[in-house]
Amino acid sequence: MRILLANPRGFCAGVNMAIECLDEVIRMCGPKVFVYHEIVHNKYVVDRFTEQGVTFVDAIDEVPHGAILLYSAHGVSPEIRQQARERHLRTIDATCPLVTKVHLEAIRYAEGGYHIVLIGHEGHDEVIGTMGEAPESITLVETPEEVANLSFPAGAKIAYLTQTTLSVDEAGRVIAALKQYFPTIESPPKEDICYATTNRQEAVTILASRSDVLLVLGSQNSSNSRRLMEIGQSLGKPSYLIDGVHELQREWFLPEQTVLITAGASAPEVVVQDVIRYLQTEFAAEMEEVTTREEHVSFPLPKELRQMQKLAVVQ
Repeated sequence: MRILLANPRGFCAGVNMAIECLDEVIRMCGPKVFVYHEIVHNKYVVDRFTEQGVTFVDAIDEVPHGAILLYSAHGVSPEIRQQARERHLRTIDATCPLVTKVHLEAIRYAEGGYHIVLIGHEGHDEVIGTMGEAPESITLVETPEEVANLSFPAGAKIAYLTQTTLSVDEAGRVIAALKQYFPTIESPPKEDICYATTNRQEAVTILASRSDVLLVLGSQNSSNSRRLMEIGQSLGKPSYLIDGVHELQREWFLPEQTVLITAGASAPEVVVQDVIRYLQTEFAAEMEEVTTREEHVSFPLPKELRQMQKLAVVQ
């Protein structure tokens, strides 16, 4: 057996920042910390913090007055921020800067009188947060077929935005339909889909032709991880999205196969290495890591946390 290990894979800059942020808050303030929704969509990461004493909540009223609350990497709506202020919470915003970019674009277009079409998946935390910035101005679409049902007043100004973790091809099909029906539709100056999402999808597309099976490390509720699995399936490869080695099934593999391994942007490297060791032990697999694109992106910790660090040093 051969293993093709895709690079880039795993944590993106936004996920790295959010996890480092929560680690640092625990170090400074102890584990009695609350996080609005999962810090990132990965079971391994969430379980690790839960075991340390962190509490993940789905509603602000679950957080005690005056407690420390982190906003997850997916961002939140202005309504959630207002609820947190009313409870006098000490908030730290771990929203990925690329998600914040989409929020700011939504605000700008709404203030400019635009009807905004948001391409994304209903119910995803990022989509909920973005739509909350201008709910009266945003319409959500998921597929090209839904575009035909859109109706705007004659002469209306229209713009589109996208969820950052979409498949490039998936978003492209919807954008093409939007441009067909609304030729004057405007787009943001720079595309919204995350660089890391794009790079991981590109690696799978390039390497799938050299493999027989695709393993994607990531959780089922991770949008970007699911897109990687779907790309493998679209290319005719048996493709599996798993949280870790405990979900592997031996019948997925034959000794002579080549297995392509990648990881979604919220999946830690430790789960990747566990799967590699399993295949090496069970099938004497030999590994080749293939780099399709270099990544050198990093994001600073949130301003609120940097201020806390400075105060801690002074004290």
